[in-house]
Amino acid sequence: MTGPELLGSTWNWNPWVISGCFGACLYYGRLLGRRFHPKSLFFLGGVAVIFLALASPIAFLAQGYMFSAHMLQHLLLVMLAPPLLLLGLPSTGEHGPAVGRDLNWFRNPLLAWFSGLGAMWFWHIPALCDAAVPRGWIHALQTLSLLALGAIFWRPIIGPQTSMRLSPLIGILYLFGACFACSLLGIWISFAPLGVCPAFLHPPADPRGCGRMIRDVWNLTPAADQQIGGLLMWVPACLVYLGAILALLGRYYRSPKINATGSATHLQQRG
Repeated sequence: MTGPELLGSTWNWNPWVISGCFGACLYYGRLLGRRFHPKSLFFLGGVAVIFLALASPIAFLAQGYMFSAHMLQHLLLVMLAPPLLLLGLPSTGEHGPAVGRDLNWFRNPLLAWFSGLGAMWFWHIPALCDAAVPRGWIHALQTLSLLALGAIFWRPIIGPQTSMRLSPLIGILYLFGACFACSLLGIWISFAPLGVCPAFLHPPADPRGCGRMIRDVWNLTPAADQQIGGLLMWVPACLVYLGAILALLGRYYRSPKINATGSATHLQQRG
């Protein structure tokens, strides 16, 4: 069996993942009154990313075989799926639909920032990372927390309630700080001693031979695997933030601003 055929056989049709994705689509259809909106493509893309992260060979390899696959899975769940889901929601003012009010208690942008970045740092404490790989319930908790905290992080930037979004310039600082924090985590993982997540040093037994393929065909050593995982957190993560920063710059230059003449007129009227 060739490598692509072997990985093709590792798709996991988990009923919980399928029902969760299907349920999210049903709820979204109900939210929009069963009408298609151009933003729907963003939401459906977010659901597709979640399915890819939890059911594709990425999910299989992340179960103790490749630390880099584990890191890629986390990036999809925190940095790609949540912003796509939020972009797919209809924009509202101060009073949005229920989905927009559910997280009103997380209005503090600083708390949102620490929630999103803390999720990645927290789950890469070696003991927690090691526990989440073999234990299904801990891995499920990890997955749900990454999605939820990722949504909380992105809400001040692209949340459905426009009145709760940060101003573009503050948002740029918010995202630049996140890029810096992710770079620190990526650098630490890349240059840390082997065993950031000890579970990946001893892959589980697999009669299909995925572990043997990784070692003998791909020639991927545990050290190189950990370094690739660190680079994924370091470079692609910051590219996502850079894309969001450019979008905020575009929003800033499109927004109406009071020019010098308008300010002078306003001062004359007050005088």
